[in-house]
Parts: sequence; structure tokens; C-alpha cells
Amino acid sequence: MISTRLSGIAAKALIIIATVLLITTMPLAAAKPLDSRPAPEFTQTAPDARINSPPLTSDVFKGKVTLVDFWTFGCWNCYRSFPWLNALEKRMQTRNFQVIGIHTPEFDHERVRESVVSKSREFGLEHPVMMDNDFAYWNAVNNRYWPAFYLVDKEGKLRHLFVGETHEKSRKAESIEAAIEALLAE
Repeated sequence: MISTRLSGIAAKALIIIATVLLITTMPLAAAKPLDSRPAPEFTQTAPDARINSPPLTSDVFKGKVTLVDFWTFGCWNCYRSFPWLNALEKRMQTRNFQVIGIHTPEFDHERVRESVVSKSREFGLEHPVMMDNDFAYWNAVNNRYWPAFYLVDKEGKLRHLFVGETHEKSRKAESIEAAIEALLAE
């Protein structure tokens, strides 16, 4: 009985240690340079598919570095990234930088526009948000993660992908911000 309990505790400890190692090393592994293909045209143009903006076209990318944030309101990792994202957007407001949110739902209840509008307000998201209920933009970018942060250069080309929860002054945030600065300098 005692040996079974100890082996159960050892297994749980091993899982915890492996999880901590994965979480602490993931920010470095999550940065991925992309092939510099043009960012796809926005797939949703209906008035009820956008929040905080008129319809988006790929022209919005020209002359600005853009962080495209894939999120869904049921994702805690997305929620926890919003303070960093909002602070970044505020710090960069006088530069040629912008954020565009792509809300791609994981569950059916996340497809309701009023709920997405409410969550956008709750988290202080003032940038354009496109609702991607049919996963058309998700698939066009070939995304697989919530949250995922794609950096688009001033010519409208996808240049970097960063995956996962991000916090102010973390290594991942510093990596994303360094990539933004490099793109702004081009």
C-alpha cells in the first residue's frame, strides 16, 4: 500500500517537473520564422463579423508592422496575454505598428457576436477584431494555436510566429518585441 502510494506520488512529481520544464522552455521554442509569404486577404467582410473597425483588407498591412493575434474568449492563455498585448499596443501607439485580433472560436458558444463584443470590452481590446467563425482565416494562415501571434512586415508578408501565453517582461514578450523592432527598422 505504501509503495503504491509512493509510486503514485513519484509519478505525479515527474509529471509536474516535466510540465514546468516544458512551460519554461516553450517560449524559446515557440518563436518560428515564417516563409515571408503574403498575409492572406481577410476572409470575413460582413458587418457582424467585425468589431472596432470597418471591413479589413490586406491594404491595412501596408506601411505598418502588424501583430495578428489569434484568440478565443474561452481560452485562459489568451486572457492572460491581453494585459501584455494592451500594454504593447499602448507603448507602440505612435509608431508604425498595429494589432489586429482574429477571434476563432473553439466552442459553439464562442460564435455569438454579442459575447465576443462583451469580452473585447471586458479585456480592453480596442484594436480591430475579425470574427472567424468558419475558421477561414485560421486555415488560410495555417494556424493551429490559441493564442498565436503572427508578425506581418510593412510589405504585408508573414514573418514570425510566436505561440502561447505571453506576459509583460517575459522572455517571450522580449523576443516578440525584439522581432517587432527589427521589422520596424527594415
